[in-house]
Amino acid sequence: MEVKIGVQNASRELVLDSAESADAVEKVVAAALSSDAGVLTLADSKGRKVIVPTDKLAYVEIGSPSAGQVGFRS
Repeated sequence: MEVKIGVQNASRELVLDSAESADAVEKVVAAALSSDAGVLTLADSKGRKVIVPTDKLAYVEIGSPSAGQVGFRS
């Protein structure tokens, strides 16, 4: 699952490949936005963690799971 995180005042977005489902990522983002902790923490499929302050979030785009494509498309 590809997750793109836009951060205010940053020219590039953060992109990570999560092993979690779209619903699980959405719940983590919603919980982070409603909590008093003030940080969004997500882990990618390789075990690395991304921690972003929720007051600096511009957007979170949760992509659909995509299987690798082989061959030509018409």
